[in-house]
Amino acid sequence: QVQLVESGGGLVQAGGSLRLSCAASGRTFTNYHMGWFRQAPGKDREFVAGITWNNDITYYADSVKGRFTIFRDNAKNTVYLQMNSLKPEDTAVYYCAVGSRSINYYSPNYWAQGTQVTVSS
Repeated sequence: QVQLVESGGGLVQAGGSLRLSCAASGRTFTNYHMGWFRQAPGKDREFVAGITWNNDITYYADSVKGRFTIFRDNAKNTVYLQMNSLKPEDTAVYYCAVGSRSINYYSPNYWAQGTQVTVSS
């Protein structure tokens, strides 16, 4: 059974940084995509960033390009989201997700429980 365990959320001031991590287990993720979504209060869940497990191809939502970086550690089966220059509008619950195809176009197969990120102004 696939398990995704997130950590790293919290409260930070605008302009600050946070790093989220997501440890995956339960299957082999060859050819899979991993990444992050977020959902702010009263809004739909939206794609944030993704990475291919095999060859590190990354892709981002326009709203976070240049500020967020996604990367992975295969040895630890873990994907990370480094968030810099955070803005109050980045406040949301962030969800790690894994899918067999691009997660910005196709619904992921697996989801983590979510971690709160709050950016104060």
